[in-house]
Amino acid sequence: MNISAPFIARPIATALLMVGLLLGGLAAYPLLPVAALPNVNYPTLQVTAQLPGADPQTMASSVATPLETQFGQIPGLTQMTSSSALGYTQITLQFDLSRQIDGAVSDTLSAINAASSYLPPNLPYPPTINKVNPADTPILVLALTSDTLPLTTVDAYAENILLQKISQISGVGLVGIAGRQKPAIRIQLDPQALAARGLSLEDVRSVISVDNVDLPKGTLNSPRQTYTLNTNDQLSSPKPMAT
Repeated sequence: MNISAPFIARPIATALLMVGLLLGGLAAYPLLPVAALPNVNYPTLQVTAQLPGADPQTMASSVATPLETQFGQIPGLTQMTSSSALGYTQITLQFDLSRQIDGAVSDTLSAINAASSYLPPNLPYPPTINKVNPADTPILVLALTSDTLPLTTVDAYAENILLQKISQISGVGLVGIAGRQKPAIRIQLDPQALAARGLSLEDVRSVISVDNVDLPKGTLNSPRQTYTLNTNDQLSSPKPMAT
């Protein structure tokens, strides 16, 4: 049976049927429901601040609270969420669709500068800003493992080499690292011995900070080139501290 035969034999009826379908489609189009999750790119920024060694309560009170106070005064801000963990605070700012993302970045940076006087003075670096899209999901997840190297060394390779190279790829917006494990040296002090010598915990911290730096030590000049002398004074094991 040829399904097309009746339509070919009756062209006028076929044309009227097509016109009827067209009119029915035009009448039903405005009645179509809107998608529950439309693909809308909200202007969203993510502010990250770090204070190594601080507990979540300290991060929330001394780092997140001053930033949130200033961020709340930014015009066009519709939603602000924050989370604090050990030595880490992340604040997500979502703006109205009418706001341009570049203008939101400028206002956020001004708010961070206004809150700088209320932040702890020992922050290793100012809070950072990243443009994010809450509807996006990671398109590539890489896992690094090693049977011979410790996790701290693997983390150093991922942060210093792999992250830098991937960030240079055209079209890459944001690269994050999860499961970081950085090397750390824990120092136990005897309060009675410190008090007998007239020392405080701050005195010990100051000495360790001075002796644990990684800065250029000078320059070596030649007739054609100048070299920067950079020797690493950072403590990588407890042995230098015991000598």
